[in-house]
Amino acid sequence: MQDEDISSASPESGRAGSAGRWGLRAIIAALLVLAVGTIWFTNSWLSSRFSENVRVRTELRSALYTGNILSELQRTSVVPQLLARDPALISALMGNDFSGTSARLISAQKEIAASSIRLLDASGRTVGSTDRNLIGTNYVREPFFVEALRSKDTVFTVSASPQGAYEFAYSRAVVADGRTLGVVVVGADLTRLVRSWAGISDAIAVTDSEGVIILSTEPRWRGLTLPEALAVRSAPSAITRAFQVTADWASSPVDAYVKGKAVMQAETRIPFRGWKMISFTTYESVRERVNAVLALVIMGFAILLAAAFYLLSRRAQVESAAYMRESADLRALNQRLTREIAERERVQRELRVAEQTVQQSSKLAALGEMSAGVSHELNQPLAAMKTYLAGARLLLQRGRAEEALSSFQRIDDLVERMGAITRQLKSYARKGGEAFEPVDLRVALSSALVMMEPQLRNRTIKLQRNIPRYPVMVYCDRIRLEQVIINLLRNAIDAIKSVRDPAIEITVSSGSHAFLSVRDNGPGVSDLEKLFEPFFTTKKPGEGTGLGLAISSGIAADFGGRLTAHNVEGEAGQGAVFELELPLHDPRRKAGAQLAAE
Repeated sequence: MQDEDISSASPESGRAGSAGRWGLRAIIAALLVLAVGTIWFTNSWLSSRFSENVRVRTELRSALYTGNILSELQRTSVVPQLLARDPALISALMGNDFSGTSARLISAQKEIAASSIRLLDASGRTVGSTDRNLIGTNYVREPFFVEALRSKDTVFTVSASPQGAYEFAYSRAVVADGRTLGVVVVGADLTRLVRSWAGISDAIAVTDSEGVIILSTEPRWRGLTLPEALAVRSAPSAITRAFQVTADWASSPVDAYVKGKAVMQAETRIPFRGWKMISFTTYESVRERVNAVLALVIMGFAILLAAAFYLLSRRAQVESAAYMRESADLRALNQRLTREIAERERVQRELRVAEQTVQQSSKLAALGEMSAGVSHELNQPLAAMKTYLAGARLLLQRGRAEEALSSFQRIDDLVERMGAITRQLKSYARKGGEAFEPVDLRVALSSALVMMEPQLRNRTIKLQRNIPRYPVMVYCDRIRLEQVIINLLRNAIDAIKSVRDPAIEITVSSGSHAFLSVRDNGPGVSDLEKLFEPFFTTKKPGEGTGLGLAISSGIAADFGGRLTAHNVEGEAGQGAVFELELPLHDPRRKAGAQLAAE
Protein backbone atom coordinates (compact mmCIF):
# COMPACT_ATOMS: atom_id res chain seq x y z
CA MET A 1 0.00 0.00 0.00
CA GLN A 2 2.89 2.33 0.69
CA ASP A 3 4.38 1.72 -2.78
CA GLU A 4 0.99 2.41 -4.42
CA ASP A 5 0.72 5.70 -2.56
CA ILE A 6 4.14 6.73 -3.74
CA SER A 7 3.50 5.77 -7.36
CA SER A 8 0.14 7.52 -7.41
CA ALA A 9 1.69 10.65 -5.95
CA SER A 10 4.55 10.72 -8.48
CA PRO A 11 2.60 12.11 -11.51
CA GLU A 12 1.03 14.80 -9.36
CA SER A 13 4.41 15.65 -7.89
CA GLY A 14 5.93 15.77 -11.40
CA ARG A 15 3.22 18.09 -12.66
CA ALA A 16 3.63 20.29 -9.58
CA GLY A 17 7.42 20.38 -10.10
CA SER A 18 7.02 21.28 -13.78
CA ALA A 19 4.56 24.05 -12.91
CA GLY A 20 6.93 25.28 -10.22
CA ARG A 21 9.87 25.42 -12.65
CA TRP A 22 7.85 27.36 -15.21
CA GLY A 23 6.67 29.70 -12.46
CA LEU A 24 10.24 30.38 -11.39
CA ARG A 25 11.28 31.01 -14.98
CA ALA A 26 8.43 33.49 -15.37
CA ILE A 27 9.51 35.22 -12.15
CA ILE A 28 13.12 35.41 -13.38
CA ALA A 29 11.99 36.85 -16.73
CA ALA A 30 9.78 39.41 -14.98
CA LEU A 31 12.63 40.25 -12.61
CA LEU A 32 14.98 40.82 -15.58
CA VAL A 33 12.46 43.13 -17.26
CA LEU A 34 11.91 44.97 -13.97
CA ALA A 35 15.68 45.29 -13.45
CA VAL A 36 16.27 46.75 -16.92
CA GLY A 37 13.38 49.20 -16.54
CA THR A 38 14.45 50.27 -13.04
CA ILE A 39 18.08 50.78 -14.06
CA TRP A 40 17.08 52.79 -17.12
CA PHE A 41 14.68 55.03 -15.19
CA THR A 42 17.11 55.50 -12.28
CA ASN A 43 19.95 56.42 -14.64
CA SER A 44 17.81 58.90 -16.56
CA TRP A 45 16.35 60.59 -13.47
CA LEU A 46 19.59 60.80 -11.49
CA SER A 47 21.57 61.99 -14.54
CA SER A 48 19.11 64.83 -15.07
CA ARG A 49 19.09 65.82 -11.41
CA PHE A 50 22.86 65.66 -10.85
CA SER A 51 23.50 67.46 -14.17
CA GLU A 52 21.28 70.32 -13.05
CA ASN A 53 23.21 70.56 -9.77
CA VAL A 54 26.51 70.69 -11.66
CA ARG A 55 25.09 73.34 -14.03
CA VAL A 56 24.03 75.54 -11.09
CA ARG A 57 27.48 75.27 -9.50
CA THR A 58 29.07 76.13 -12.87
CA GLU A 59 26.91 79.26 -13.21
CA LEU A 60 27.83 80.40 -9.70
CA ARG A 61 31.52 79.83 -10.43
CA SER A 62 31.19 81.79 -13.70
CA ALA A 63 29.61 84.70 -11.81
CA LEU A 64 32.61 84.72 -9.44
CA TYR A 65 35.09 84.63 -12.33
CA THR A 66 33.24 87.46 -14.07
CA GLY A 67 33.53 89.54 -10.92
CA ASN A 68 37.27 88.86 -10.79
CA ILE A 69 37.71 90.10 -14.38
CA LEU A 70 35.72 93.28 -13.75
CA SER A 71 37.61 93.94 -10.52
CA GLU A 72 40.98 93.58 -12.26
CA LEU A 73 39.92 95.86 -15.13
CA GLN A 74 38.45 98.51 -12.86
CA ARG A 75 41.53 98.50 -10.65
CA THR A 76 43.84 98.96 -13.64
CA SER A 77 41.68 101.57 -15.42
CA VAL A 78 42.51 104.36 -12.95
CA VAL A 79 46.29 103.93 -13.15
CA PRO A 80 46.92 105.68 -16.54
CA GLN A 81 45.04 108.78 -15.37
CA LEU A 82 47.26 109.02 -12.27
CA LEU A 83 50.51 108.42 -14.16
CA ALA A 84 49.55 110.88 -16.92
CA ARG A 85 49.50 113.62 -14.27
CA ASP A 86 52.77 112.55 -12.63
CA PRO A 87 55.08 115.63 -12.64
CA ALA A 88 58.17 113.44 -12.85
CA LEU A 89 56.99 111.72 -16.07
CA ILE A 90 55.85 115.03 -17.59
CA SER A 91 59.22 116.58 -16.79
CA ALA A 92 61.06 113.62 -18.30
CA LEU A 93 59.08 113.88 -21.56
CA MET A 94 59.56 117.63 -21.78
CA GLY A 95 63.30 117.48 -21.03
CA ASN A 96 64.04 114.17 -22.86
CA ASP A 97 65.73 112.91 -19.71
CA PHE A 98 64.59 109.31 -19.14
CA SER A 99 67.35 108.05 -16.89
CA GLY A 100 65.05 107.43 -13.91
CA THR A 101 61.79 106.83 -15.77
CA SER A 102 61.95 103.02 -15.85
CA ALA A 103 62.83 102.82 -12.17
CA ARG A 104 59.84 105.01 -11.32
CA LEU A 105 57.54 102.83 -13.45
CA ILE A 106 58.86 99.66 -11.81
CA SER A 107 58.15 101.15 -8.39
CA ALA A 108 54.61 102.04 -9.48
CA GLN A 109 54.11 98.53 -10.87
CA LYS A 110 54.97 96.96 -7.52
CA GLU A 111 52.47 99.19 -5.74
CA ILE A 112 49.51 98.51 -8.07
CA ALA A 113 50.44 94.96 -9.22
CA ALA A 114 49.93 95.75 -12.91
CA SER A 115 51.13 93.43 -15.66
CA SER A 116 53.32 96.07 -17.30
CA ILE A 117 53.72 99.84 -17.59
CA ARG A 118 55.26 101.64 -20.59
CA LEU A 119 55.87 105.31 -21.32
CA LEU A 120 55.91 106.28 -25.01
CA ASP A 121 57.00 109.62 -26.41
CA ALA A 122 55.06 111.52 -29.06
CA SER A 123 56.65 109.45 -31.84
CA GLY A 124 55.54 106.15 -30.32
CA ARG A 125 59.02 105.14 -29.11
CA THR A 126 59.29 103.44 -25.71
CA VAL A 127 61.29 105.69 -23.40
CA GLY A 128 60.45 103.95 -20.13
CA SER A 129 59.18 100.47 -19.28
CA THR A 130 58.95 97.98 -16.45
CA ASP A 131 60.54 95.55 -18.94
CA ARG A 132 63.82 97.25 -19.85
CA ASN A 133 64.17 94.99 -22.93
CA LEU A 134 61.31 96.95 -24.54
CA ILE A 135 63.01 100.35 -24.26
CA GLY A 136 63.44 101.79 -27.76
CA THR A 137 60.61 99.69 -29.27
CA ASN A 138 58.29 101.77 -31.45
CA TYR A 139 54.51 101.31 -31.11
CA VAL A 140 53.38 104.08 -33.42
CA ARG A 141 50.95 101.76 -35.25
CA GLU A 142 49.58 99.96 -32.19
CA PRO A 143 45.92 100.63 -31.26
CA PHE A 144 46.72 101.62 -27.69
CA PHE A 145 48.97 104.44 -28.99
CA VAL A 146 46.80 105.63 -31.87
CA GLU A 147 43.50 105.63 -29.93
CA ALA A 148 45.07 107.33 -26.90
CA LEU A 149 46.21 110.23 -29.11
CA ARG A 150 42.73 110.55 -30.59
CA SER A 151 40.94 110.59 -27.24
CA LYS A 152 41.35 112.83 -24.21
CA ASP A 153 40.26 110.05 -21.86
CA THR A 154 41.65 106.68 -20.88
CA VAL A 155 41.08 104.08 -23.63
CA PHE A 156 41.00 100.30 -23.43
CA THR A 157 42.45 98.16 -26.22
CA VAL A 158 42.96 94.47 -26.89
CA SER A 159 45.86 93.56 -29.16
CA ALA A 160 47.58 90.31 -30.08
CA SER A 161 51.09 89.76 -28.69
CA PRO A 162 53.92 88.03 -30.60
CA GLN A 163 53.55 85.00 -28.31
CA GLY A 164 50.00 84.38 -29.61
CA ALA A 165 48.23 85.67 -26.51
CA TYR A 166 46.26 88.90 -26.15
CA GLU A 167 47.45 92.04 -24.37
CA PHE A 168 44.84 94.04 -22.45
CA ALA A 169 45.95 97.61 -21.93
CA TYR A 170 44.63 100.94 -20.67
CA SER A 171 46.38 103.93 -22.22
CA ARG A 172 46.11 107.70 -21.86
CA ALA A 173 47.84 110.62 -23.50
CA VAL A 174 50.23 112.75 -21.41
CA VAL A 175 49.28 116.39 -22.07
CA ALA A 176 51.03 119.48 -20.70
CA ASP A 177 50.53 123.10 -21.72
CA GLY A 178 48.07 122.02 -24.40
CA ARG A 179 50.70 119.81 -26.06
CA THR A 180 50.69 115.98 -26.27
CA LEU A 181 54.01 114.74 -24.91
CA GLY A 182 53.47 110.97 -25.00
CA VAL A 183 51.29 108.08 -23.95
CA VAL A 184 51.17 105.97 -20.75
CA VAL A 185 50.25 102.31 -21.34
CA VAL A 186 49.27 100.05 -18.39
CA GLY A 187 48.68 96.35 -19.01
CA ALA A 188 45.96 94.45 -17.12
CA ASP A 189 47.14 91.06 -15.84
CA LEU A 190 44.16 88.88 -16.86
CA THR A 191 46.36 85.86 -17.65
CA ARG A 192 46.90 85.44 -13.91
CA LEU A 193 43.17 84.86 -13.52
CA VAL A 194 43.20 82.32 -16.37
CA ARG A 195 45.96 80.36 -14.65
CA SER A 196 43.89 80.18 -11.48
CA TRP A 197 40.83 78.99 -13.45
CA ALA A 198 42.81 76.18 -15.07
CA GLY A 199 43.24 74.40 -11.75
CA ILE A 200 39.53 74.51 -10.85
CA SER A 201 37.37 74.43 -14.01
CA ASP A 202 37.51 72.02 -16.95
CA ALA A 203 37.58 74.67 -19.70
CA ILE A 204 36.72 78.39 -19.78
CA ALA A 205 36.75 80.87 -22.67
CA VAL A 206 36.08 84.62 -22.79
CA THR A 207 34.94 86.14 -26.09
CA ASP A 208 34.79 89.75 -27.18
CA SER A 209 31.83 91.49 -28.84
CA GLU A 210 32.71 89.88 -32.20
CA GLY A 211 32.74 86.36 -30.76
CA VAL A 212 36.54 85.93 -30.90
CA ILE A 213 38.13 84.11 -27.94
CA ILE A 214 40.55 86.47 -26.16
CA LEU A 215 41.04 84.52 -22.90
CA SER A 216 40.96 80.76 -22.45
CA THR A 217 42.34 77.98 -20.31
CA GLU A 218 43.02 76.20 -23.64
CA PRO A 219 45.87 78.14 -25.36
CA ARG A 220 44.94 76.73 -28.80
CA TRP A 221 41.55 78.48 -28.68
CA ARG A 222 42.83 82.07 -28.53
CA GLY A 223 42.01 84.05 -31.67
CA LEU A 224 39.31 81.62 -32.83
CA THR A 225 35.55 81.78 -32.68
CA LEU A 226 33.77 79.31 -30.40
CA PRO A 227 32.70 76.90 -33.22
CA GLU A 228 36.25 76.94 -34.58
CA ALA A 229 37.72 76.32 -31.13
CA LEU A 230 35.42 73.35 -30.47
CA ALA A 231 36.44 71.89 -33.83
CA VAL A 232 40.13 71.90 -32.78
CA ARG A 233 40.41 68.37 -31.44
CA SER A 234 42.04 65.14 -32.53
CA ALA A 235 39.73 62.60 -34.16
CA PRO A 236 39.12 59.80 -31.65
CA SER A 237 39.82 56.26 -32.67
CA ALA A 238 37.06 53.70 -33.06
CA ILE A 239 37.83 52.15 -29.66
CA THR A 240 37.83 55.59 -27.95
CA ARG A 241 34.53 56.49 -29.60
CA ALA A 242 33.03 53.16 -28.49
CA PHE A 243 34.08 53.77 -24.88
CA GLN A 244 32.67 57.35 -25.10
CA VAL A 245 29.31 56.11 -26.39
CA THR A 246 29.26 53.47 -23.65
CA ALA A 247 29.99 56.08 -20.97
CA ASP A 248 27.18 58.38 -22.22
CA TRP A 249 24.73 55.60 -23.16
CA ALA A 250 21.80 57.16 -21.32
CA SER A 251 22.88 60.76 -20.75
CA SER A 252 20.94 63.75 -22.01
CA PRO A 253 22.11 65.27 -25.33
CA VAL A 254 25.45 66.92 -24.63
CA ASP A 255 26.14 70.60 -25.40
CA ALA A 256 29.59 70.12 -26.93
CA TYR A 257 32.75 67.97 -26.96
CA VAL A 258 36.08 69.20 -25.55
CA LYS A 259 39.14 66.96 -25.97
CA GLY A 260 36.80 64.17 -27.01
CA LYS A 261 34.78 64.40 -23.80
CA ALA A 262 31.13 65.32 -23.54
CA VAL A 263 30.66 68.63 -21.70
CA MET A 264 27.82 70.91 -20.64
CA GLN A 265 28.12 74.52 -21.78
CA ALA A 266 27.13 77.58 -19.70
CA GLU A 267 27.29 81.16 -20.96
CA THR A 268 27.56 84.25 -18.72
CA ARG A 269 27.39 87.85 -19.90
CA ILE A 270 30.21 90.12 -18.72
CA PRO A 271 28.98 93.72 -18.43
CA PHE A 272 32.07 95.08 -20.22
CA ARG A 273 32.30 95.87 -23.95
CA GLY A 274 29.99 92.99 -24.93
CA TRP A 275 32.26 90.25 -23.50
CA LYS A 276 30.93 86.81 -22.66
CA MET A 277 32.27 83.93 -20.57
CA ILE A 278 31.62 80.35 -21.71
CA SER A 279 32.27 77.53 -19.21
CA PHE A 280 32.57 73.84 -20.13
CA THR A 281 32.08 71.18 -17.45
CA THR A 282 32.46 67.45 -18.04
CA TYR A 283 29.91 64.89 -17.01
CA GLU A 284 32.50 62.78 -15.16
CA SER A 285 31.36 63.81 -11.67
CA VAL A 286 27.74 63.23 -12.70
CA ARG A 287 28.52 59.78 -14.07
CA GLU A 288 30.47 58.83 -10.94
CA ARG A 289 27.57 59.72 -8.65
CA VAL A 290 24.99 58.07 -10.92
CA ASN A 291 27.11 54.94 -11.32
CA ALA A 292 27.48 54.65 -7.54
CA VAL A 293 23.71 54.51 -7.13
CA LEU A 294 23.29 52.24 -10.14
CA ALA A 295 25.86 49.85 -8.65
CA LEU A 296 23.69 49.49 -5.56
CA VAL A 297 20.58 48.87 -7.65
CA ILE A 298 22.33 46.33 -9.88
CA MET A 299 23.79 44.61 -6.83
CA GLY A 300 20.32 44.26 -5.34
CA PHE A 301 18.87 42.76 -8.52
CA ALA A 302 21.93 40.50 -8.88
CA ILE A 303 21.33 39.13 -5.39
CA LEU A 304 17.66 38.52 -6.22
CA LEU A 305 18.54 36.78 -9.50
CA ALA A 306 21.21 34.70 -7.79
CA ALA A 307 18.68 33.66 -5.18
CA ALA A 308 16.15 32.77 -7.89
CA PHE A 309 18.68 30.65 -9.85
CA TYR A 310 19.78 29.04 -6.63
CA LEU A 311 16.22 28.09 -5.83
CA LEU A 312 15.75 26.67 -9.34
CA SER A 313 18.84 24.48 -9.11
CA ARG A 314 18.12 23.33 -5.60
CA ARG A 315 14.53 22.46 -6.51
CA ALA A 316 15.75 20.05 -9.18
CA GLN A 317 18.05 18.36 -6.68
CA VAL A 318 15.33 18.16 -4.06
CA GLU A 319 12.88 16.56 -6.51
CA SER A 320 15.37 13.80 -7.43
CA ALA A 321 15.50 12.63 -3.81
CA ALA A 322 11.96 13.60 -2.79
CA TYR A 323 10.72 9.99 -2.32
CA MET A 324 13.59 9.03 -0.02
CA ARG A 325 14.17 12.15 2.01
CA GLU A 326 10.91 14.07 1.67
CA SER A 327 10.61 15.17 5.26
CA ALA A 328 14.29 15.97 5.70
CA ASP A 329 14.44 17.88 2.41
CA LEU A 330 11.40 19.92 3.30
CA ARG A 331 12.98 20.94 6.60
CA ALA A 332 16.27 21.79 4.88
CA LEU A 333 14.43 23.82 2.26
CA ASN A 334 12.56 25.68 4.97
CA GLN A 335 15.83 26.57 6.68
CA ARG A 336 17.36 27.75 3.43
CA LEU A 337 14.34 29.90 2.67
CA THR A 338 14.56 31.39 6.15
CA ARG A 339 18.22 32.28 5.65
CA GLU A 340 17.55 33.72 2.21
CA ILE A 341 14.69 35.85 3.54
CA ALA A 342 16.94 37.15 6.32
CA GLU A 343 19.68 37.92 3.77
CA ARG A 344 17.22 39.70 1.53
CA GLU A 345 15.92 41.78 4.45
CA ARG A 346 19.51 42.70 5.37
CA VAL A 347 20.24 43.85 1.81
CA GLN A 348 17.02 45.89 1.76
CA ARG A 349 17.99 47.57 5.04
CA GLU A 350 21.39 48.47 3.59
CA LEU A 351 19.72 49.92 0.49
CA ARG A 352 17.38 52.00 2.66
CA VAL A 353 20.36 53.34 4.64
CA ALA A 354 22.14 54.25 1.39
CA GLU A 355 19.05 56.05 0.07
CA GLN A 356 18.71 58.02 3.32
CA THR A 357 22.38 59.03 3.09
CA VAL A 358 21.91 60.36 -0.45
CA GLN A 359 18.79 62.28 0.58
CA GLN A 360 20.61 63.83 3.57
CA SER A 361 23.49 64.92 1.32
CA SER A 362 21.05 66.63 -1.03
CA LYS A 363 19.43 68.45 1.92
CA LEU A 364 22.82 69.65 3.20
CA ALA A 365 23.75 70.92 -0.29
CA ALA A 366 20.48 72.87 -0.52
CA LEU A 367 21.00 74.38 2.96
CA GLY A 368 24.49 75.46 1.95
CA GLU A 369 23.16 77.30 -1.12
CA MET A 370 20.49 79.09 0.98
CA SER A 371 22.71 80.08 3.93
CA ALA A 372 23.81 83.40 2.41
CA GLY A 373 20.25 84.60 1.81
CA VAL A 374 19.00 83.52 5.24
CA SER A 375 21.92 85.22 7.06
CA HIS A 376 21.11 88.46 5.21
CA GLU A 377 17.42 88.32 6.23
CA LEU A 378 18.26 87.56 9.88
CA ASN A 379 20.53 90.63 10.07
CA GLN A 380 17.45 92.90 9.95
CA PRO A 381 15.74 91.59 13.15
CA LEU A 382 19.14 91.38 14.89
CA ALA A 383 19.86 95.03 14.10
CA ALA A 384 16.39 96.03 15.38
CA MET A 385 16.85 93.95 18.57
CA LYS A 386 20.17 95.67 19.24
CA THR A 387 18.48 99.08 18.94
CA TYR A 388 15.60 98.08 21.23
CA LEU A 389 18.02 96.68 23.84
CA ALA A 390 19.97 99.94 23.84
CA GLY A 391 16.73 101.90 24.29
CA ALA A 392 15.52 99.61 27.07
CA ARG A 393 18.85 100.00 28.90
CA LEU A 394 18.51 103.80 28.85
CA LEU A 395 14.88 103.64 30.02
CA LEU A 396 15.80 101.34 32.93
CA GLN A 397 18.64 103.66 33.94
CA ARG A 398 16.17 106.54 34.00
CA GLY A 399 13.62 104.57 36.02
CA ARG A 400 11.05 104.26 33.23
CA ALA A 401 10.44 100.52 33.62
CA GLU A 402 6.99 100.45 32.00
CA GLU A 403 8.32 101.95 28.79
CA ALA A 404 11.24 99.50 28.88
CA LEU A 405 8.75 96.61 29.04
CA SER A 406 7.30 97.72 25.69
CA SER A 407 10.80 97.46 24.18
CA PHE A 408 11.14 93.92 25.55
CA GLN A 409 7.75 93.06 24.05
CA ARG A 410 8.99 94.30 20.69
CA ILE A 411 12.14 92.20 21.09
CA ASP A 412 9.89 89.19 21.73
CA ASP A 413 8.01 90.01 18.52
CA LEU A 414 11.31 90.18 16.66
CA VAL A 415 12.32 86.76 18.01
CA GLU A 416 9.02 85.42 16.66
CA ARG A 417 9.82 87.19 13.41
CA MET A 418 13.21 85.46 13.21
CA GLY A 419 11.50 82.12 13.73
CA ALA A 420 9.13 82.94 10.88
CA ILE A 421 12.10 83.84 8.63
CA THR A 422 13.82 80.52 9.32
CA ARG A 423 10.60 78.74 8.40
CA GLN A 424 10.94 80.30 4.94
CA LEU A 425 14.01 78.21 4.02
CA LYS A 426 11.87 76.10 1.73
CA SER A 427 10.72 79.23 -0.11
CA TYR A 428 14.31 80.05 -1.10
CA ALA A 429 15.00 76.49 -2.30
CA ARG A 430 12.10 76.08 -4.73
CA LYS A 431 9.47 78.15 -6.51
CA GLY A 432 6.20 78.93 -4.71
CA GLY A 433 5.08 77.62 -1.36
CA GLU A 434 2.11 76.59 0.74
CA ALA A 435 1.76 79.99 2.52
CA PHE A 436 0.12 81.87 -0.38
CA GLU A 437 -2.98 83.76 0.76
CA PRO A 438 -4.85 87.01 0.06
CA VAL A 439 -2.82 89.84 1.63
CA ASP A 440 -3.73 93.51 1.99
CA LEU A 441 -0.71 95.46 0.73
CA ARG A 442 -1.47 98.19 3.27
CA VAL A 443 -1.32 95.75 6.19
CA ALA A 444 1.98 94.30 4.96
CA LEU A 445 3.40 97.84 4.75
CA SER A 446 2.26 98.61 8.30
CA SER A 447 3.94 95.45 9.63
CA ALA A 448 7.18 96.35 7.82
CA LEU A 449 7.11 99.90 9.24
CA VAL A 450 6.71 98.49 12.77
CA MET A 451 9.74 96.29 12.08
CA MET A 452 11.78 99.28 10.85
CA GLU A 453 10.62 101.67 13.60
CA PRO A 454 13.97 101.62 15.53
CA GLN A 455 15.95 102.53 12.40
CA LEU A 456 13.52 105.32 11.55
CA ARG A 457 13.84 106.78 15.06
CA ASN A 458 17.66 106.93 14.97
CA ARG A 459 17.44 110.30 13.26
CA THR A 460 14.78 112.76 12.15
CA ILE A 461 13.35 111.37 8.90
CA LYS A 462 10.34 112.86 7.18
CA LEU A 463 8.15 109.85 6.37
CA GLN A 464 5.23 110.50 4.01
CA ARG A 465 2.69 107.75 3.31
CA ASN A 466 0.16 107.93 0.48
CA ILE A 467 -2.18 104.99 1.17
CA PRO A 468 -5.71 104.54 -0.20
CA ARG A 469 -8.67 104.01 2.11
CA TYR A 470 -9.76 100.84 0.33
CA PRO A 471 -7.94 97.46 0.59
CA VAL A 472 -5.34 96.62 -2.07
CA MET A 473 -5.42 92.80 -2.11
CA VAL A 474 -2.67 90.65 -3.63
CA TYR A 475 -2.21 86.87 -3.55
CA CYS A 476 1.21 86.01 -2.14
CA ASP A 477 3.22 84.89 0.91
CA ARG A 478 2.79 87.60 3.57
CA ILE A 479 6.14 86.97 5.32
CA ARG A 480 8.16 87.17 2.09
CA LEU A 481 6.22 90.27 0.97
CA GLU A 482 7.17 91.99 4.22
CA GLN A 483 10.79 91.00 3.63
CA VAL A 484 10.74 92.77 0.26
CA ILE A 485 9.25 95.95 1.78
CA ILE A 486 11.78 95.90 4.64
CA ASN A 487 14.66 95.57 2.16
CA LEU A 488 13.37 98.59 0.22
CA LEU A 489 13.01 100.66 3.41
CA ARG A 490 16.52 99.74 4.60
CA ASN A 491 18.01 100.73 1.24
CA ALA A 492 16.17 104.07 1.44
CA ILE A 493 17.45 104.72 4.98
CA ASP A 494 21.01 103.87 3.95
CA ALA A 495 20.73 106.17 0.91
CA ILE A 496 19.79 109.25 3.00
CA LYS A 497 22.44 108.91 5.71
CA SER A 498 24.43 111.84 4.33
CA VAL A 499 21.41 114.02 3.39
CA ARG A 500 20.72 117.11 5.48
CA ASP A 501 16.89 116.86 5.40
CA PRO A 502 16.21 113.13 4.90
CA ALA A 503 12.81 112.15 3.57
CA ILE A 504 11.13 108.95 2.44
CA GLU A 505 7.87 108.84 0.48
CA ILE A 506 5.83 105.60 0.36
CA THR A 507 2.92 105.29 -2.09
CA VAL A 508 0.40 102.43 -2.42
CA SER A 509 -1.93 102.45 -5.42
CA SER A 510 -3.83 100.06 -7.66
CA GLY A 511 -5.02 99.92 -11.24
CA SER A 512 -4.50 96.97 -13.52
CA HIS A 513 -1.93 95.86 -10.89
CA ALA A 514 -1.06 96.72 -7.31
CA PHE A 515 1.85 99.17 -6.92
CA LEU A 516 4.07 100.06 -3.96
CA SER A 517 6.81 102.66 -4.47
CA VAL A 518 9.51 103.81 -2.05
CA ARG A 519 11.23 107.10 -2.89
CA ASP A 520 14.16 108.75 -1.08
CA ASN A 521 15.92 112.06 -1.56
CA GLY A 522 19.40 110.56 -1.53
CA PRO A 523 22.08 110.80 -4.26
CA GLY A 524 20.40 108.13 -6.43
CA VAL A 525 21.73 104.83 -7.83
CA SER A 526 25.04 105.01 -9.68
CA ASP A 527 24.78 101.73 -11.61
CA LEU A 528 21.21 100.63 -12.36
CA GLU A 529 22.32 97.73 -14.59
CA LYS A 530 24.04 95.85 -11.74
CA LEU A 531 21.55 96.83 -9.06
CA PHE A 532 19.71 93.50 -8.89
CA GLU A 533 22.77 91.28 -9.42
CA PRO A 534 23.78 89.04 -6.46
CA PHE A 535 26.68 90.30 -4.26
CA PHE A 536 26.67 93.77 -5.88
CA THR A 537 26.67 96.49 -3.21
CA THR A 538 27.84 100.08 -2.83
CA LYS A 539 28.11 99.81 0.96
CA LYS A 540 31.32 99.49 2.93
CA PRO A 541 32.61 95.99 3.84
CA GLY A 542 30.62 94.56 6.73
CA GLU A 543 27.57 96.78 6.11
CA GLY A 544 25.91 94.72 3.39
CA THR A 545 26.17 91.49 1.42
CA GLY A 546 24.68 92.68 -1.87
CA LEU A 547 21.90 90.06 -1.64
CA GLY A 548 18.92 92.14 -0.45
CA LEU A 549 17.73 93.50 -3.80
CA ALA A 550 18.61 90.28 -5.66
CA ILE A 551 16.49 88.24 -3.22
CA SER A 552 13.68 90.82 -3.33
CA SER A 553 13.63 90.72 -7.14
CA GLY A 554 13.40 86.92 -7.04
CA ILE A 555 10.54 87.01 -4.53
CA ALA A 556 8.64 89.52 -6.69
CA ALA A 557 9.09 87.22 -9.70
CA ASP A 558 7.76 84.27 -7.63
CA PHE A 559 4.64 86.35 -6.92
CA GLY A 560 4.14 87.01 -10.65
CA GLY A 561 5.28 90.63 -10.39
CA ARG A 562 8.48 92.58 -10.78
CA LEU A 563 10.76 95.01 -8.91
CA THR A 564 12.16 98.03 -10.80
CA ALA A 565 14.25 101.09 -9.91
CA HIS A 566 15.07 104.44 -11.48
CA ASN A 567 16.58 107.76 -10.52
CA VAL A 568 14.58 110.99 -10.25
CA GLU A 569 16.02 114.44 -10.89
CA GLY A 570 14.02 117.64 -11.28
CA GLU A 571 12.47 120.52 -9.44
CA ALA A 572 11.17 118.24 -6.70
CA GLY A 573 14.74 117.17 -5.91
CA GLN A 574 16.70 114.03 -6.64
CA GLY A 575 16.82 110.48 -5.35
CA ALA A 576 15.93 106.92 -6.24
CA VAL A 577 12.52 105.27 -6.66
CA PHE A 578 11.97 101.52 -6.17
CA GLU A 579 8.61 100.26 -7.46
CA LEU A 580 7.07 96.86 -6.62
CA GLU A 581 4.37 95.74 -9.07
CA LEU A 582 2.14 92.74 -8.15
CA PRO A 583 -0.99 91.24 -9.75
CA LEU A 584 -4.25 92.07 -7.97
CA HIS A 585 -5.97 89.17 -6.20
CA ASP A 586 -8.90 87.64 -8.07
CA PRO A 587 -10.90 85.26 -5.80
CA ARG A 588 -12.32 83.48 -8.84
CA ARG A 589 -8.84 82.34 -9.86
CA LYS A 590 -7.69 81.36 -6.38
CA ALA A 591 -7.72 77.64 -7.09
CA GLY A 592 -5.74 78.07 -10.29
CA ALA A 593 -3.17 80.23 -8.48
CA GLN A 594 -2.72 77.59 -5.78
CA LEU A 595 -2.07 74.90 -8.38
CA ALA A 596 0.44 77.13 -10.12
CA ALA A 597 2.26 77.76 -6.83
CA GLU A 598 2.51 74.05 -6.14
